[in-house]
Amino acid sequence: MSSHDSDTKEQIISRVREKLKEPHMYKVLLMNDDYTTMEFVVEVLIMVFRKSAETATQIMLDVHRRGAGVCGVYTYEVAETKVETVHSLAEQNGFPLKCIIEKE
Repeated sequence: MSSHDSDTKEQIISRVREKLKEPHMYKVLLMNDDYTTMEFVVEVLIMVFRKSAETATQIMLDVHRRGAGVCGVYTYEVAETKVETVHSLAEQNGFPLKCIIEKE
């Protein structure tokens, strides 16, 4: 193999590495409202975001006290799916719970 072939391979590898970037990450936040029960928020955090009861309770208290709580950080597609799931569950249970995505 000549030195020219080696240089060409190195250039190709460098270009491929430059193109492969980590995806942007997005925070999923639950927003406080005056109607959704704390118990339902904890259930959502356990079911949708796979949080322990203790962590779910802490996030629920953040939502209640600060107006919003971070449920997790995900790629856009996963975050979007989580938000849709939360909105669907909230609607099925008669709650106006809002969930949003914020770029990290």
